[in-house]
Amino acid sequence: MMRTEEKIAIIEDFAPEAKLMTGYDDCIIGLCTRFGMETVVLYDRDKVLEKMVKDDGMTYEEAVEFFEFNQIGAWVGDGTPAFAEIFD
Repeated sequence: MMRTEEKIAIIEDFAPEAKLMTGYDDCIIGLCTRFGMETVVLYDRDKVLEKMVKDDGMTYEEAVEFFEFNQIGAWVGDGTPAFAEIFD
């Protein structure tokens, strides 16, 4: 498994304009590339929610509400991160 420091180094090399969410480096699962758009950081949605529940003491429902408004709902320019729901 790739260490967080390695992931950050790759992002800095291949997507220097991509925005990172402070405190969620351990939730990064890769980069997201689409035609005609900037490459952005890809986060695991479930890991982000689990981190809010564990580290911030939120209920799952509170974490989802915060996530939808403040993370998915935040546009910080072309480098705005993307979030994936992973199917088992």
